[in-house]
Amino acid sequence: MAVIALLTDFGTKDYFVAAVKGVILSINPGVTIVDVTHEIPPQDVWSGAFALKSVYKWFPRGTIFVAVVDPGVGTERAALIVRTRRYYFVGPDNGVLSLAAGEDGVEEVYAIRAGLPEVSRTFHGRDVFAPAAAYLSLGVEPRMLGVPVTSWRKLEIPRARIEGNSILARAIYVDRFGNVYTSARDEIYKIAAPGDRVCVETGRGAVEARFVETYGAAEPGDTVVLVNSEGYLEIAVVMGSAAAAHGLRPGQELRVYRCA
Repeated sequence: MAVIALLTDFGTKDYFVAAVKGVILSINPGVTIVDVTHEIPPQDVWSGAFALKSVYKWFPRGTIFVAVVDPGVGTERAALIVRTRRYYFVGPDNGVLSLAAGEDGVEEVYAIRAGLPEVSRTFHGRDVFAPAAAYLSLGVEPRMLGVPVTSWRKLEIPRARIEGNSILARAIYVDRFGNVYTSARDEIYKIAAPGDRVCVETGRGAVEARFVETYGAAEPGDTVVLVNSEGYLEIAVVMGSAAAAHGLRPGQELRVYRCA
């Protein structure tokens, strides 16, 4: 059974998600539609790309992902189908597809030329991406829906690096709990051990945290750092929001070191 997975910044208050699903089901009534999330912050392409990268690998082979975080809708930016080793990714050419597709291994990229008979300038999720995904789910080849392209926009996760006794990293994602993912990974084990006090320098000064391996190893209200389920060094406040408590947001530079 074909699966189409939707990731957008549309929210659930309005009719937008339902319209996308309606188009898909009108073309392929037998497809399974999965909502990844519709709560990506509005126009936040980076967060959409990171969320897609974090989730795609858990889906069955052949899943078609439609990612619509599209501040450039109606402009000259292309609408893409990306075929990778195991999946299809459909969405705007603004980088939102690139982290996931690049990790799985890109094989072909097409600029979509098909769509509904009338295509609006402001709702390509409904009029372009939804029908393309639906036809892919019926077995239509991407070359029947678009033309090959060799250049498309790609995002990259910044690399953390060790400098002396510090890790230099960036905040890259904030989840709904206010946990802050950083670009560092297991580098933390080179400068500290679980149980150590770790300092994180941010734009608002240094934050002292405890290096733990699980949230339950600290008390409510404590600031901690840990390697999370995606393998990233995370800053969290137990039963609270690290982003709110410490003014953290994606893009900030961070320095992490063992407190003296």
